[in-house]
Formats: sequence, C-alpha cells, structure tokens
Amino acid sequence: MPTSKPIVIMGAGPAGLTAAFQLARAGREVVVWEADPSYVGGISRTVQAEGFRFDIGGHRFFSKSEEVNLVWRQIMPDDFIDCPRLSRIYYKGKYFNYPLEAMNAFLNLGLVETLRILWSYLQARLKPVKPEVSFAQWVTNRFGKRLFETFFKSYTEKVWGISCDELSADLAGQRFKGLSLRAAIRAKKTGATAKTLDRHFLYPRLGPGQMWETAANKVLERGGGVFLDRKVQTIHWDETGVTHITGTNARGEFFQQEGSHFLSSIPLRELMLSLDPPPPKEVANAARALRYRDFITVCLIVERENVFPDTWIYIHDPSVKVVRIQNYKNWSAAMVPDPKFTSLGMEYFCFEGDNLWNSTDYDLAQLAIREAAQIGIVKASEIKDAFVVRMPKAYPIYDQEYQHHLDVIKQWVGLFANLQPVGRNGMHHYNNQDHSMMTAMLAVRNIEGGRYDCWKVNTEAEYHEDSKT
Repeated sequence: MPTSKPIVIMGAGPAGLTAAFQLARAGREVVVWEADPSYVGGISRTVQAEGFRFDIGGHRFFSKSEEVNLVWRQIMPDDFIDCPRLSRIYYKGKYFNYPLEAMNAFLNLGLVETLRILWSYLQARLKPVKPEVSFAQWVTNRFGKRLFETFFKSYTEKVWGISCDELSADLAGQRFKGLSLRAAIRAKKTGATAKTLDRHFLYPRLGPGQMWETAANKVLERGGGVFLDRKVQTIHWDETGVTHITGTNARGEFFQQEGSHFLSSIPLRELMLSLDPPPPKEVANAARALRYRDFITVCLIVERENVFPDTWIYIHDPSVKVVRIQNYKNWSAAMVPDPKFTSLGMEYFCFEGDNLWNSTDYDLAQLAIREAAQIGIVKASEIKDAFVVRMPKAYPIYDQEYQHHLDVIKQWVGLFANLQPVGRNGMHHYNNQDHSMMTAMLAVRNIEGGRYDCWKVNTEAEYHEDSKT
C-alpha cells in the first residue's frame, strides 16, 4: 500500500534503480536522487560520444541467482546478446590466457622460469603462510611466491595503489575464488573451468547503460521520480529515524525530500559524514578511514576494423600505467556506429587529486595513445579521436583495517529502523552488479516487513535462509 511519504533512494546505480524498479512495480511511491547531471547507472553507465558508446569498466550480465536474472528480464526482456568471453594477460610482450592455463603459461615463460615457478609453488604448499592476512599471503599460498610476483603483484598494485601486503586477503578470496596453480593444471587435464569464471555472458546490445536507462524510464512510467543533478548534502534524523534529506544541484539550487524509508547506495563514508546530527565520534572516525580507488577511462577511436580478438586484456606489464584495455566492439557490434572503426577503453586507476587524476584530458589522451602504441595493439596514426571519463570512488579499498571500520559502522547504522545501505559503495563491498542488486532486493523486502540482513549477501549474490535475522 502507498505510504503518506515516498521511499527515498540515494543513488541511481544498479542497486538504487533495482530497488526503485521493484518498489514502483509494487505500486509504492518512490523518489531517486542521483548526483550525476547526465547519466544513471553509476559505474555501470554507458557514455556516448560522436555515435560511439563506452562501457566504464566492462560489465558482464551473468549471475547464478535466478532472482537477479529475472529482474534483468523484467526490466529489459529483449535486446540482450550472447557475448563470448575472451580475456588474456599481457606481460613483457607476451599474451597469457586467462584464467591461467599451465601449458600456455609455461611455453611463454620458458623452461627455466617454469621450473623456478614450480619450485616456488612446492615451497608454498609445504610451508604455507598462516594465518592468511594479506592479499600477498593468500595468492602466494595458492600460486607460489614466484608466480605471485610475476603475474599478480604489479597488476594488483597498479589497480589499488597500495602494497599487496597492505591489502586484505578478503579481496583475493572474493576475486580469485576457486583459482590456484593446482586448479590451472587440473583444468588442463579435465577441461574444467574455475567456478568464478564464465565463458559466455549476456550483454545489453547498447551497453550496460541501456539496462539502467530502461529501468529509470520504467520507474518514471509508474509515477516514480528519478532526479539527476541532485547531490545529497545532509541526511537529517531524530529519535524516530531519518526524516528527510537535503541537497543541491550544479546551479546551487536547494532541494529537500521527506520520506518514510531511505535506501542509500552513495559511498558509505559520505552517508555517515552527511548525517545531522553527526554520528558518535568512533563511527565518524571509522567512516573517515574508509578508502576508495578512483578510475579513469580514456576512450580511443581507432580507424581499423579489427584490433584484437579479446573482449578485454589485463595489462600486468609494469612498464606502462594502463591496467586494462577494453575492446567495446567485441562486446557488441552496436557500440560503434561504423564497422570500419574500433573503440578501445584504456583504463587507469588513481586517487582523486593525484597527478594522474589532475592531468588534463589532452595529456591523458596522449598517455593512452603512447601506451597503446608501446604495447603494440595500434599505431598512433590510426587513432582518430579520444575521450576521457573520470569516475570518483569507483572501487572500495580492502586494506588491513577496513573490516574493523565496517563493523563499527554496521553496528551503529543498524539502529536506524528506516535507513538501509545497499550496493557496492553503499556497503563498501567490492563485488559485481548482481551482488549489488541482491542487496537492494532484500532491502525492498525489509520495507515490506521482511527481516533480512543485507550484509550477509555473499559474493555469488546468494542469501541463505539460515542467514535471516
């Protein structure tokens, strides 16, 4: 039944729009605020320039959760394509299959290096590091120190901007679940694939933004509100819970929105520090300690029909700053307006305010062109244009202290009867969009009277009944 006040959602990414879609579909009054002036979808948006479409980070539509798959189909029943996955690792001028395949890797590395890696792996198996606290320890225990330093260290530190010894083992456990050197050798013999990887996935024909733009339109069609260029500045609360939010747009105009329930997918640090009155000192300090990694994509327009066969390539080579290269045309041919051209995404990670983030668009474009030519995928003369997209707070960082800070925040925010964090940044949980969607779906059920702990959604977007609170 409709409430006297709407349900307010902060952020129009996958989590926020999933909740808004389900609530509007159920006849509930819903209002969504999104800070971006142009796009919905968060990091799952699709940016357009001169007829080319760019996916910010590459987003597969693949989930083991039938509930999530159903929601995708409800939002956009048609216009999905089946996309075959091909991704490789570029390291010191050679390409390695990913997931790692023993024979391919060993042929590229040579006999001497292969023997060193195997000896290092045997040492790790005989004397594993216990307990596993850091990312480096987790990977070393499963691949050996030599292979860790060859394939994982430089890439991971480019992504996160801190040492692998500072990163939590939780990150490796999530991202490499089921992977090890032993599993790679066994896969060669049996043809098995690590359960965290998939060879095919669905993809919206016009990029992931098509999904979330469609979701926003369906919310509007059912009478909901989706407002762009509305940045939450203050979240007001009293003994009854959150009462209203206030914010501004780029023109400095002031807005206020009351609500009965509030879902937040904005960064958890911002949520906590926007509360008025402020939270207890220990909660505010925990929020300030949460860290994020920021993201830049330089989109290159290449005058060549085919550049490389992969959907994306991981760049482990430490001689360049680029971390991944997306080939959008291989995700969907509709991402380019003319088949004579190819569009590439040169992806860089940084901290907001550092030299890379503050570089001009021209300098970033020149860096991307230079590194694409250095790697050898294109010639500089083939690049006809370049566009730069910056995404602040794209990735929540799992440092050694993040879980402690998160526990402090979770305990306190759980006291609110009508405020629920959802999604990747909303919960400071680095996972895929199906996980973010599932947290939003459970939050909607809680509004309807359920008692689900959204923090217990696992990395495969599953929630077991024995996890109910």
